[in-house]
Amino acid sequence: MRWSVLWMTIVLTAAATAQNESWVHADFRREGERVADACSFKSLGSVGSCAYTLFTDHPLHIAAGSMPPQNGFGLGLAYVATRNTANWRMSWDVDAVGATSGSWRAGGYLKLIHTPVQPITVSTGDSSGTGAKKHQVRVHPFTAYNLYAQAISLNKLNYFGPGNDSSTLDASVFGMTQTIVGANVTKPVFELPALNWWNLSLFGEANGRFVSIRGASSSSVASIQLLYNDATAPGLSSQPAFAQLGEGVRIKPVIGDHLELNYSGKLEEFVAPSNSQNTFERWTVDLNHTFYLYGYTQSGPKTGNMTGPDECAPSGQKCPEVSRSRNRNGSVGVRLFLSESMNSFSKVPFYFQPTLGGQDIDSNLTLPSYQDYRFRAPNLLLLQETFEHSIWGPLGVKFQADEGRVAVMRSDIGFNHFRHSYAAGFTLRAGGFPMVSMMFAWGGPEGHHNIFNMNSSLLGGGARPLLD
Repeated sequence: MRWSVLWMTIVLTAAATAQNESWVHADFRREGERVADACSFKSLGSVGSCAYTLFTDHPLHIAAGSMPPQNGFGLGLAYVATRNTANWRMSWDVDAVGATSGSWRAGGYLKLIHTPVQPITVSTGDSSGTGAKKHQVRVHPFTAYNLYAQAISLNKLNYFGPGNDSSTLDASVFGMTQTIVGANVTKPVFELPALNWWNLSLFGEANGRFVSIRGASSSSVASIQLLYNDATAPGLSSQPAFAQLGEGVRIKPVIGDHLELNYSGKLEEFVAPSNSQNTFERWTVDLNHTFYLYGYTQSGPKTGNMTGPDECAPSGQKCPEVSRSRNRNGSVGVRLFLSESMNSFSKVPFYFQPTLGGQDIDSNLTLPSYQDYRFRAPNLLLLQETFEHSIWGPLGVKFQADEGRVAVMRSDIGFNHFRHSYAAGFTLRAGGFPMVSMMFAWGGPEGHHNIFNMNSSLLGGGARPLLD
């Protein structure tokens, strides 16, 4: 109740401060009207409607969600604004959240989506002017550009040593602050008949990454600098600034009525101008296969579309109602993910190495029965099988099986010495609200793991860059 009163006070006061209403004040006025309507508490159902509005409406809403594993639940505010022109959809977001663990994140994000309205005319046939054939193709309207500046401070991250055979007896903790400033673009390829079936898009990014590693305290685990050095945790003693570039390609064809493929490949260059010993390259291949039990229906937006509570209303209107959302009816998924680092004359800093176990730093669930960040190395191979089915409305059930391993040397990556894990639980997908999952994981020799995760889209900034 106090949240709703505070919210109405904020938005209505902001709207009343302008004699000649600007678009900013108009946004606040309209939000105030929606909040007042949703939080009227005329019935028991108004409680849920009020909470949903406070967490998803525009331009100001509560930002909340799971921080990276071991760092708690983040809570704060996000300010979102959208403006459209004839050729562009623009959305910007400024948000800040903190957790009781002392971890925090703040950033600003700008998304530009190109929506050209004029087709491009392409000439084919002879060029004599006496029979040249012409046809028109339209540029895909969803080329998306993202610009961002973000800082995040995490007070507890696990490190167990390098490689697939690390031991829980060597557990340590560390803290990290990372600032990322950069831009990326996703460019769908022209809608030519020969390419349209592939749903092909290109990706590029350029980031500056500034990392600072510090020791951390724990009642049961030692701080990282007490157990490790630069030989066993490369980059522990100093962290240079990195220029990180990335180029990639993605295809998402739908085969028949049931099978959707989502294939992507990416090459990244991490360049440390002040310390060439830390410079390295990394390539990743991610092959996702989804079989829809009852036939394919588009379960997500096209490339570049706006999603999540900060982007679910590109024209500033209200996010979709929960009652209008449905989880996909049923699907079976198979995924193969491979990441390898090329560092012949250098060592990959441990804080940029991918991990398996529990959740990784970007909250992806991998080998969930193990502790978070359990296995870490420059090279990683993961096989993942999933089954998901709706139970009622947005509520669904999910089962997941993982097999994976990491390796210090590229030559050690192979389909052997896999770690295994299984997980089962419930999911919730509702309107502009993020996916929530509650999973129980088991398998392997290190016990079980309960994982609750609220997708970080409620924390603001759908254009956020990855942390690893």
